[in-house]
Amino acid sequence: METVTQTLRMATGPVLDDILREGARRLLQEAIEREVDEYVRRHAEARDPHTGRRLVVRNGRLPARSIQSPLGPIVVQQPRVDDQRVDPVSGERRRFRFTPAILPPYLRKAQSIERLVPWLYLKGISSSDFPEALGALGLDGSGLSATSVIRMKEVWREEWAEWSKRSLVGKRYVYLWVDGVYFNIRLADEGEGRQCVLVVMGATEDGTKELVAIQEGHRESEQSWLDVLRDLKDRGLEMGPELACGDGSLGFWKALPQVYPQARWQRCWMHKTCNVLNHFPKGQHGVVKGKIQAIWMAATKAEALEALERFKRDYEKKYLKAVECLMKDKQELLAFYDFPAEHWQHLRTTNPIESTFATVRLRTAKTKGCGSRQACLTMVFKLCQSAERSWRKLNGCALLREVSEGIEFEDGIRKAAA
Repeated sequence: METVTQTLRMATGPVLDDILREGARRLLQEAIEREVDEYVRRHAEARDPHTGRRLVVRNGRLPARSIQSPLGPIVVQQPRVDDQRVDPVSGERRRFRFTPAILPPYLRKAQSIERLVPWLYLKGISSSDFPEALGALGLDGSGLSATSVIRMKEVWREEWAEWSKRSLVGKRYVYLWVDGVYFNIRLADEGEGRQCVLVVMGATEDGTKELVAIQEGHRESEQSWLDVLRDLKDRGLEMGPELACGDGSLGFWKALPQVYPQARWQRCWMHKTCNVLNHFPKGQHGVVKGKIQAIWMAATKAEALEALERFKRDYEKKYLKAVECLMKDKQELLAFYDFPAEHWQHLRTTNPIESTFATVRLRTAKTKGCGSRQACLTMVFKLCQSAERSWRKLNGCALLREVSEGIEFEDGIRKAAA
């Protein structure tokens, strides 16, 4: 015990890093070995009809590979598998290539580093500065050269292109959230202004949130949104959402009925609140914001309408434009009352998109490294993919199927059968 205690006391700084790295290497190597053994066992019955020899066997090892990770380089060796089964299509014997799922053929970096690269790139770090930037963060970026970063960006561009053409046949999104996200980046043509990326998120019938579309748009225009929505329908998304939530962009609301006419509209309360507050002195923002919140936090639609009328009476004489701004979208702002109460917190705002892009906007506010629209679009795609892994399901998942089946709700409660 004393020897172990002394070892732990010494395990600081580089020593501790070495211990952790060696532990990670062993775990990864053992996982690869188990996967190879399982593959060989699964095909143990495949034998040569003439000699009786097994057709799937281990045959030495491939050259060692160094995987860049937050702990530093981890060196592993993949066992070589000799697979000479008969091709079921051609009937000819051929060598099948086995690849462990845990270790793709060209993996050279752990996902934690690969997810970090888009953030750094959007922040303005040049390709040649990545090793130094990762080192400053306590990561080993020695294997991340400028050439490898450029190659990585090209792979991501291809991934986005393939993802943007994927089939949506059989998909059903009960709710959609849409937004146009602007980025202050240095573009080849400075006269075109900020880049606008049109983003669509959806909720499936089991409550899972999914990234549906990421496309470049022209200032959230009607035609840009039409292109996005028509593309979704052309790729198989025949049924539109029961409810779409977005800000006040007229382009989207003009485009939606042309593609999915049955979809209801829900205006985002956060965007609307900001629009209304713009018509008030800053000193009154706290009080006014509280009165607006009392509208969309009301337990029933009738109570919300009463709060809306109180707001109108309190401010229409001095702040008529603020009242008009709020009242003109009254129906669209209160649409969520016709859906399950468990879903209200998800439907009243575009927060599912806003929370994802809050950090992206922060990191691109002063970016000077993205020199093209395509580069920015690709980076945004990778950042969203990383964020998507942590999205939680909607509350009241079981009710989504009822919504998609047309069951009616009033003030968040299922209507009794007639």
